[in-house]
Amino acid sequence: LWKRTEPEEALLALLRNEKYFPIVVFPHEYAAAERCIDTPPLNTGKTLLFIFLDGTWREAKKMFVKSPYLHDFPVLGVSMDVASDYLLRESTHDFQHCTAEVGISVLDLAQQKQGAQTLAHYFSVFRREYLKGKPHLQHKLAF
Repeated sequence: LWKRTEPEEALLALLRNEKYFPIVVFPHEYAAAERCIDTPPLNTGKTLLFIFLDGTWREAKKMFVKSPYLHDFPVLGVSMDVASDYLLRESTHDFQHCTAEVGISVLDLAQQKQGAQTLAHYFSVFRREYLKGKPHLQHKLAF
């Protein structure tokens, strides 16, 4: 659970750990240009540590802006050329995708193809099974 004024010490220790290269995954539209990267650096000698701000867009934006301990890290913005496949809720902007979709793209960018394929498969299963239980959304099962 995110607490702006009282961040978890374990989280702060992880972010300071020299073994890792923290990267905030968030749309570039909200970040200063000097923090923005299009691909994760694969040659740092460190393990990439992707920070996903999971929540509603309003909550995630608030976490992004009001968490000073994240302000020194690069921001990886994922450009999605396709509309969201989430189907369970509609986003306000075209650049807004659900966390799983962004995770799939991030894994692809990090050259973790097997992880991206596995997450995509489980996301597809989740969407299908979720929709089966929602009679008012049955028309979306044809994906």
